[in-house]
Amino acid sequence: MFETLSDRLTSVFSSLRSKGRLSEADINATAREIRVALLEADVALPVVKDFIAHVKERALGAEVSQALNPAQQVVKIVNEELIRILGGETRRINFAKHPPTVIMLAGLQGAGKTTLAGKLARWLKEEGHAPLLVAADLQRPNAVQQLQVVGERAGVPVFAPEPGSGVGDPVDVARRSIEQARHAQHDVVVIDTAGRLGVDAEMMQQAIDIRDAVSPDEILFVVDAMVGQDAVNTAQAFMDGVGFDGVVLTKLDGDARGGAALSVRHITGRPIMFASTGEKLEDFDLFHPDRMAGRILDMGDVLTLIEQAEKAFDAEQAERMTTKFASGEDFTLEDFLEQMMMIRKLGPIGNLLNMLPGMGQVRDQISQIDDKDLDRVAAIIRSMTPYERANPKVINGSRRARIAAGSGTTVGEVNSLVTRFFEAQKMMRQVAGGMGLPGMPGGRRKAAKAKNAKKKGKQRSGDPRKRAAATKGSGDGQGAPQPAPQGLPPALGGGLPGGLPGQLPPGFQMPDLGKLQTRKKK
Repeated sequence: MFETLSDRLTSVFSSLRSKGRLSEADINATAREIRVALLEADVALPVVKDFIAHVKERALGAEVSQALNPAQQVVKIVNEELIRILGGETRRINFAKHPPTVIMLAGLQGAGKTTLAGKLARWLKEEGHAPLLVAADLQRPNAVQQLQVVGERAGVPVFAPEPGSGVGDPVDVARRSIEQARHAQHDVVVIDTAGRLGVDAEMMQQAIDIRDAVSPDEILFVVDAMVGQDAVNTAQAFMDGVGFDGVVLTKLDGDARGGAALSVRHITGRPIMFASTGEKLEDFDLFHPDRMAGRILDMGDVLTLIEQAEKAFDAEQAERMTTKFASGEDFTLEDFLEQMMMIRKLGPIGNLLNMLPGMGQVRDQISQIDDKDLDRVAAIIRSMTPYERANPKVINGSRRARIAAGSGTTVGEVNSLVTRFFEAQKMMRQVAGGMGLPGMPGGRRKAAKAKNAKKKGKQRSGDPRKRAAATKGSGDGQGAPQPAPQGLPPALGGGLPGGLPGQLPPGFQMPDLGKLQTRKKK
């Protein structure tokens, strides 16, 4: 959604990096470009004016003029102001002291309230709660049935005493759901209410009646992020009529320009609490202003990537792979398939790459990545016998033809996979055997080489400068080499290019591995 805005801002900042100092004219020109970029992204005019005023005020001060790198300082200011516009800090649900916590969803028809109710319930369930979905939208045809289907997919029960489609009293259903939750020991109630194609008095009054009947702890206003400027007007109308505590943005994976996300928080004064980024129930999470600002400025969102990896990866499987890697066993096609399937759980590969810093510059190449390529690779490996997966070298021409026929691919694709696998296996051996780290294969080989070199005695260097340095060291009784400063491990080069010692950042120390005690053999 933010691709266009991100590209414009990235081009603005790239022109700044070539300048050693920034004049007032440079800052004014940059502010003008940012203003145009925000307006083109459909951001509300009052938000743009406030944003530009804060950026210019800070950029023209000592914060930039006295900085060693003014261009980076301007980027830092824009990043901080984006975070401020988006809400500053992550806002979480305020749970009631005495359950159940009542969450009421409000918004226009078509914003995605019913689907979002299932996503929110699934997220709450993963957080350790026992939610109950309430079908209080009794006007839209089949809204009750839709919520029941979504609830079944999320694994969450649905309270639906009325058939809906114009039959039943939504206020009475909402009131009865609280008693049902207490009776069935649900600690969270999510109420799905009716919407309209536009704001009208009847819809607003019904939302007010439900609010007064259940006294919700959180009222969440659901906004379709693709609506643009009209989302701000609708949010303001709901704010004045019903009132709400937080905003939920849906359809953030769309191709709209993203102005609603940057405008709703500033206009209504209510934080964005959740964001929905896809059609699946798992495409839903807390809204983090700092991470969203990082994505807009092409700084990446590594924290979200790590969180997704922690959810998707199997800890036991990862530990087993690490142990195998450390023991010196060969990396097999079976291991390769397991690793690929773990990555596949994270979602589309393009989305993962877009979370890395600087990926906006290769967005066109990322968009051409086809996730079906992974499925084809998986099909090829699964068409092999267990013996072939463990011993890829036995895969000859006839076996490759059989594997290609079994996987619905060509022999060329099988050849390409096997060739790439051998390259990956070779790299894994080099990493495991060449680092000389304790507990890793290769460490023993390096220790043996060092022992043999010691037995041969001191070698005379052919370089007269080295001989002179060695003679000077032995003359003052300090011929033994001095211990290297705390820095990079010797096996990684012992230093940086250019002869600089490989120092770690201040405050970081390499552990003294010599102090580790080993158990003596009896």
